Amino acid sequence: MKQARGTPGPEALVAEPMTRGGRKKDRDGPERRCIATGVSGPTAELIRFVVGPDHTVVPDLAEKLPGRGIWVSADRGAIGKAAKKGLFSRAAKQTVKAEPDLADLVTDRLAVRVIELLSLARKAGEAVSGFEKVKAWLVSEEAVCLLQAADGSEREKVRLRPPKGENTYFTDLTAVELGLAFGRDRVIHAALVSGGLGARIKYESARLAGLRRLKG
Repeated sequence: MKQARGTPGPEALVAEPMTRGGRKKDRDGPERRCIATGVSGPTAELIRFVVGPDHTVVPDLAEKLPGRGIWVSADRGAIGKAAKKGLFSRAAKQTVKAEPDLADLVTDRLAVRVIELLSLARKAGEAVSGFEKVKAWLVSEEAVCLLQAADGSEREKVRLRPPKGENTYFTDLTAVELGLAFGRDRVIHAALVSGGLGARIKYESARLAGLRRLKG
């Protein structure tokens, strides 16, 4: 398989995201315990939160903010439970404020993060869009991940098959959201090559998938 174009970012993260058949846990990476479910898992399946200066719970999507990290599964139900049941206060050992729409906030911010990373990947030559270009990358085995719009035609989408192996397919952004990443009104098909940006996109997409696919 060809090397990725462009230079990997300094904060590249490698994880095992969601596949068409479900999520695969990467037990080789660091694990954290969800305060809502009590289940430990890889950070690719959880969201880190910290307590801000105003004692408000803040999602730390880049996992870089100072302070003790509080981890919750990338699951709308888990985040909602943590906010409603005072679990953030219990974990922080102080009274903190968690907005009731915290799950929506996290989902929206994650979507923006994935779009911005895809835009960077496009500019670095690590991502392409459009049926023919994506197909060419898939046929040449240069692509390591296929992304398709959640609201795209299923008949159209099945014409392209993800690369072999696990963790190679995401369908959680809308056509308009994918379009934003590629400077177009709408995009149905996109593909990534391996590299630092691709790894980060897959990491964030796995968490976004966990949130959006449970939204109903």
